[in-house]
Amino acid sequence: MSHLLRGELIKAVTTRTLLGFAVGGVAYAVLNVLAVAVWAGTLDEVPEKEEALSALPTLLLLWGLVGTAGEYRHRTAAPAALVGRRHRGFVLSARITAYALTGLLLGTLTTMVSVGLALPLLSDHPGPDLTSGDVGAVVAGNLVAFVLSAILGAALGALIRSPVLGVVVLLIVNFAVIPLLSGVSESMANLTPFGAAGVLSRMTHYTTLSVVEAGWVLAAWTAAVALVAVVVERRRDLA
Repeated sequence: MSHLLRGELIKAVTTRTLLGFAVGGVAYAVLNVLAVAVWAGTLDEVPEKEEALSALPTLLLLWGLVGTAGEYRHRTAAPAALVGRRHRGFVLSARITAYALTGLLLGTLTTMVSVGLALPLLSDHPGPDLTSGDVGAVVAGNLVAFVLSAILGAALGALIRSPVLGVVVLLIVNFAVIPLLSGVSESMANLTPFGAAGVLSRMTHYTTLSVVEAGWVLAAWTAAVALVAVVVERRRDLA
């Protein structure tokens, strides 16, 4: 497993795609802090201030999906399985693990930017300040959401196998289907991976799920999709 994981990590971190997602994550972090802590007006409650520290888990869904689906588009998945001399499901497991680790890296970078920029700005707002415990909880939620989203995206990429189709479907679901579903039933929307990730990363507050519950929902979706992806990978042709 170690040599497979090392190979998958090398492929993931040596592409320009990773740099693009890192820049995009940092840009979002800066815009989110400014939007919440500066442009949104006065913040006087803890959940409102926590939102300024939130990340964008959907970005990691895209990262995992584009990277893994690209293996099939560029026909590098089959050689990886042949060189690794392991069954295809094992190779995919290593690939998903690699994207989980890079997701943690991107999540750490983005969260550091959010916290470093937001805390000085939030100190000017009335009401209770964020304690170290509050900040630590938000950081932990962000990192968990990033890692799980990267795993989920990688598993979806293995199932869809087309980066373009995967991105289009993901964007439609996130920006069209989920808002419509939320308008009908907020609780149902929160039970989707997108809704749960938003609660976990504090992008959404005063809602029907607690942060812990959102974490379990996202973990359940991630485990289920990853399992299906590994099983399907073992049974179909890589070409």
